[in-house]
Amino acid sequence: MSKSITFLINKSEITAGTRGASLGPDAIITAARKKGSYVFGENTLEKIQNVNGYLDKPTNFPFAKRIDGLLSIYEELTSKVGALIKSDAFPIILAADHGSAGGTISGIKAAFPDKRIGAIWIDAHADIHTPYTTPSGNMHGMPLASVMNLDNIECKVNQVDAETVQYWEKLKNVGGISQKINAEDIVYIAVRDTEPQEESIIQKLGISWYTVADVRSRGTEQIINEVNQKLSSCDLVYLTFDVDSMDPDMTSHGTGTPVPDGISPQEAKDFMIAFTANPKTACVEIVEVNPCLDEKENTMAEVTLDILEAITEVAKNK
Repeated sequence: MSKSITFLINKSEITAGTRGASLGPDAIITAARKKGSYVFGENTLEKIQNVNGYLDKPTNFPFAKRIDGLLSIYEELTSKVGALIKSDAFPIILAADHGSAGGTISGIKAAFPDKRIGAIWIDAHADIHTPYTTPSGNMHGMPLASVMNLDNIECKVNQVDAETVQYWEKLKNVGGISQKINAEDIVYIAVRDTEPQEESIIQKLGISWYTVADVRSRGTEQIINEVNQKLSSCDLVYLTFDVDSMDPDMTSHGTGTPVPDGISPQEAKDFMIAFTANPKTACVEIVEVNPCLDEKENTMAEVTLDILEAITEVAKNK
């Protein structure tokens, strides 16, 4: 039976350190029109609120920049993603930056609070900082910590004010459940740009981590099999793809924080197709396309579209 696909567009870029990712979803849609692809016209398209007005005034939270705006994004995503999954639709979220990923996971957990959720995190970055450890205050580096109920006080480097702490606690508790996902149910692929505070908590928690070197030496097929086996005890799987997981020399620098020596577009496509095909995968998120930084016109969006079209077909036939 064909599954209903809903593209959920999130243009808010308030958690990144660079500007322009708000144009990422439209850049992908533009690439589709240029190609003559009808992927967006043939499937449901919905949008969530745009809170980029927070960028037009100073933030009061230097160690959790614009966390007040992010809280509203988390709440809306929790409601919309939860409703879509409960209705047996398959959401594909196209988000400006990665900071909202915690809201997506909160939505899955809200829909099925008793289910065990796994996460496949394909990214150059670990995104497991907290306000206590962040070097930048940019919240696209914190979504995973927010749904794991982590503070990582052991690696604390920031003196966080009481109001920020209150917002952080609210963010972690969106949906009424503080810990949405456990460390043993998370897998990193292509992460290669981390800080010592992140490395410490990853090692402490024993989070699985496949490097780019692992991908090259072992191949995508073996890693796919291992990841699916590791997450076989989970009831539902969330798949997230940050385009900076790919090598910018093979794509472009059209993303906020490009990192050299990533996976290839074909490796990314292989991973995304296979993990989307996993019957337990309930939701996919694609983030961080930034056409303002693309030195090759709209190449990053075009590469992303190719992956998006492929996983949409797979998801339809789940």
